[in-house]
Amino acid sequence: MNIQYHKHWSKNLNREIEYKVYGTDGQGVLVFPSQNQRFYEWEDNGMISALSPMIESGHIHIICCDSIDSETWSNGVNGENITYVSDFEKSRYHDRIALHEKWYNYIIEELIPEVNNGEQLIVAGCSMGGYHGGNLFFRRPDLFCAMLSLSGLFHANYFFPQYDDELIYLNSPIDFLNGQHNTSILLNQYKDKLIICCCGQGEHEEITGASTRRLQKVLANAGINGIFDFWGTDVNHDFYWWRKQAVYFFDKIINNKYRKVA
Repeated sequence: MNIQYHKHWSKNLNREIEYKVYGTDGQGVLVFPSQNQRFYEWEDNGMISALSPMIESGHIHIICCDSIDSETWSNGVNGENITYVSDFEKSRYHDRIALHEKWYNYIIEELIPEVNNGEQLIVAGCSMGGYHGGNLFFRRPDLFCAMLSLSGLFHANYFFPQYDDELIYLNSPIDFLNGQHNTSILLNQYKDKLIICCCGQGEHEEITGASTRRLQKVLANAGINGIFDFWGTDVNHDFYWWRKQAVYFFDKIINNKYRKVA
């Protein structure tokens, strides 16, 4: 397998940032790491190895990008059903999401033009990576042909409880999509795309499962088809299951079981 390591300066982030590419041929897949993790997470946790037959056969190549979650999404109070947030904590919200937006702009303006060869990518990720992939997909459907979110979270108020910031709203897919008119140009762009969300029902999947079901309802109300697959109560929030899910869904994608994107 051809593996390339890249490190370059980001004008949006004003720092060096890294990524790796596995394979050279086939459909490009842009992968986001889980919460607070790095570009090498998929390699370290066996995801690349599990998908290696598809990479080596030239069906897909995988671009694993870096994140700055520890400075943005994780850098504050977080949790479900938080009813009180101090004024000090709220005062930090905008700076945190503004830094995230710089990272978003790095992905859109710098990384994607460097790796996509002018073609639409699949976005994929597990847990927080599933959020990032979905968030980019729903904000910029013109750049992507499909999304695969495994155990993703799709509402920003888990990390920004009681938020009232427009930029946070823009990065909260459930809220943002719910606010779109059913005839909007943006919503119509999703209708020709492949949307796959999978979540287990085992340990540590309660919050992500509920968030995924909320997204399913929002899309259904907008007339947008998606594949929502909820695996069993033994399926936990971990790489053991994400490896199985990634192989299962990418096999279907490359064999045109859903529609042709690879």
